[in-house]
Amino acid sequence: MANWPFRQGVHEIANGTYGYIQPDGTWGWSNAGLVTSAGQTLLIDTLMSVPLTRDMLAAFAGVPGGERIDMVMNTHANPDHFFGNGVVEGAEIIATAKTRHEMEGFNPQALANLSANWETMGEAGEFLFETMGRYFDFSGVDELALPTRTFESAMTLKVGEKTVELTDLGPAHTESDTIAHVLEDRTVFTGDLMFNEGHPIVWAGPFDNWIAACDHIIALDPEVVVPGHGPICDVENVRTMKGYFEHLRREARGRFEAGMDWRDAARDIPIKEYADWTDSERVVANVFSLYKGWDPNLPHAPPPVLFAEMNRYRKEHHAKHGCGHAH
Repeated sequence: MANWPFRQGVHEIANGTYGYIQPDGTWGWSNAGLVTSAGQTLLIDTLMSVPLTRDMLAAFAGVPGGERIDMVMNTHANPDHFFGNGVVEGAEIIATAKTRHEMEGFNPQALANLSANWETMGEAGEFLFETMGRYFDFSGVDELALPTRTFESAMTLKVGEKTVELTDLGPAHTESDTIAHVLEDRTVFTGDLMFNEGHPIVWAGPFDNWIAACDHIIALDPEVVVPGHGPICDVENVRTMKGYFEHLRREARGRFEAGMDWRDAARDIPIKEYADWTDSERVVANVFSLYKGWDPNLPHAPPPVLFAEMNRYRKEHHAKHGCGHAH
């Protein structure tokens, strides 16, 4: 099975299990899911904003049993997977304790003020505005709706007659990355452990954990994989992304040993069969993560530094290829 059609909205996967897909899958355009059975419902992730999450809930209300949400499960602590939590009234919100802790570090006002303040934030501000600030309406997220029930590494949920196994395979993309495996439907919702046809970004790492997470998902042998970003696919695409990480690790290692700076290495590594993937600037953050793993004394590059570096890479890349976002 190749990619499913990459169209906006609800995709029925099995009887009572659905994906919600947002093209083009780039920064902030995340996917979510719904499991419904015997009068019970589980929503897997909310979206970047209140309006987007409301649109999704309205769409899910059109499927049998989807008009009320009992439980929300957040796969990880990135805004495009939990900022809409507050819209889902009366639902229990579930995540790992680490995810909840990481969520607490977000200030929704900072994003809400982005369109007004980005010019004062230098290159990082320019990047955030260009990739997210101009596309998302952050009003309405005055305070975050955090998980009300937490777990450590694994939890099994019953949703009516369906069994959903939650497993934390992080730290990788973030400090904690949970997948939701719907056993009866052989479907895995990966959160951002899977970017389909887009460059993943390693915020937390290490790389080896993410490669192991790919192996874990492959070993589950699912029929359907709903990635955090990009079209619904099958397990072959997980193998492809594992290959991407292995390629980057192999190529970066030689450059690291030769003493090449991580910024230069990111530009020097051939992207090869991943050239058509979106968000190629993430290579910069990924190579930094590798270098930091090999040399703990490497000066820290916090997100604002990485955003600025990605902004530079993006400008160079676009000047070369004349490409841009399609929003």
